[in-house]
Formats: sequence, structure tokens, C-alpha cells
Amino acid sequence: MQAVLFWALAALAVAGGVLVFTCNSMARVTFALLGSLACAGGVVVVLGLPYLGVVVVLMMVMEMVIMAVFMIAYMMNPAGLMPMSMLHNKRGALAISVGLFLALAAGIWLVPWPRRSGTRPADTTFQVGESLMGAQMLTMITLGVALLATMVATVVLATHRGRYDRFGDDLDQRPARDPAGGGVGR
Repeated sequence: MQAVLFWALAALAVAGGVLVFTCNSMARVTFALLGSLACAGGVVVVLGLPYLGVVVVLMMVMEMVIMAVFMIAYMMNPAGLMPMSMLHNKRGALAISVGLFLALAAGIWLVPWPRRSGTRPADTTFQVGESLMGAQMLTMITLGVALLATMVATVVLATHRGRYDRFGDDLDQRPARDPAGGGVGR
């Protein structure tokens, strides 16, 4: 079952990659790329690294959603749906792609791959975290919490008014003072 799932996801990832270069609008290309990268994340999950696979999928979903929002907001054509071509310098791109594919394929067959030593760990997520961060795991966790607190504080400080500003400091102002007309206090 794992082999069938692996090859199905791999085929879908390649098909999505092909669609990226054959679709004629940025919106369609964005969703084709999202599908391709989600399938690539699924392949990583099937290969036994669920944490990395889920991170790939989450990261790509957020990246593509942000790209779609910016396309709708800032592109000159409506929502990136106007026809366009994703192919530029076709001959040069084909030569580079074929050369890179041949170099990578040669590397697969010519590099002496090491044999597995020891047994597979029970928790691959812990192994990946330990491999990536080593002894700095506590530092990275603390840094993550500090960054989250900084983002929340930035949003709180950037808001023009708080939740209870309409009712005054002591919450006793009736009717509520709405700075913009049409609110609850009208």
C-alpha cells in the first residue's frame, strides 16, 4: 500500500509541476504549484518522516495563500486570471533542465551511498529535531516563544483602539463612543 501511495503522490506532484508551466494564468499556476508541493509533502510522510511532511504541506499552503491574496490585491489583471505565459527562454531553460537532470541522475548512480548503521529510531520527529538543532533545542524553543510573543505584542500595539475604548476607561460611557459612524452606538 505504501508503494502505491508513494507512486501516486509522486505522479501527482510531477503532474502539478507540469501544470505550473502549462497553465496560462497566475491563479491557476498558484494552485497547481500548491497541489504539487502538497503531494511532495505527502511523499515525505509516506517515506516515514511525518513531521517534515506536515511542515512542508503547512508551509506551502500558507505560502500559496499569501501569494494568491497578493495577486488579487496588487496585480494589474483581475486576480491573476488574464492569459499569460510561464515559459521564458525555452531553449536555454530546456538545456539547463536536461543538463541538471543528467547530473543529478549520474550522482544517484555514481555516488557510493553509505549503508544504514543501527536500527531505525522509534520517533523520527525527535531524530529530525535533534539532527537539525542538536544541543540548541532549548534555545530554539525559547526563541520561537519569544518571536510569537513579539508578533502578538506588535499586533496589539499597532491597533488603533482596544476592545473597550468605545466605553471609556471605566467602561461607564453610555452610549458608546464610536469613532466611525454606523457602529453599535450610531
